[in-house]
Amino acid sequence: MTGLNSTAVIQAAIDHLVTTGLFESVQAHEALSAPGNGLTADVWTDSIKPTPAWSGLAESSAVLTLWARIYLNATGLPTDNLEQTIAAATDALMTAYSAGFTFGGLVTVDLLGGLTGTALSAQGGYVSVGGVAYRCMTITIPCLLADVWPQAQ
Repeated sequence: MTGLNSTAVIQAAIDHLVTTGLFESVQAHEALSAPGNGLTADVWTDSIKPTPAWSGLAESSAVLTLWARIYLNATGLPTDNLEQTIAAATDALMTAYSAGFTFGGLVTVDLLGGLTGTALSAQGGYVSVGGVAYRCMTITIPCLLADVWPQAQ
């Protein structure tokens, strides 16, 4: 039993985004100010909860759901290039997470949601950050962690 180890998991998610080379900048939190004009990514925690499908009688396993959001200034490129750029970056990340991704052996990503009820997914939209409109894709990454919390005997 190692505890949630959320600091290491979040840092591994950030490190992965940085090493892809896709992003002008990567932040360890949801953007509070305009992140710039280039492709940017943020990572933050959505939820933490026990997962019955992986838990036993002595220890609870957990799902740490991360959100990774990709941003691109909505006024910085022609609309067609905007969609192609954001979709290509999302596809690259979904491909990486689907290819047996574990953030260095720290977690198992629940790709299809069979164990947590939440599947790896991406939702598009627009968001205003610091008064600037951004096209974004928010990727839900359900990270399974085995034997996190002891149960009372």
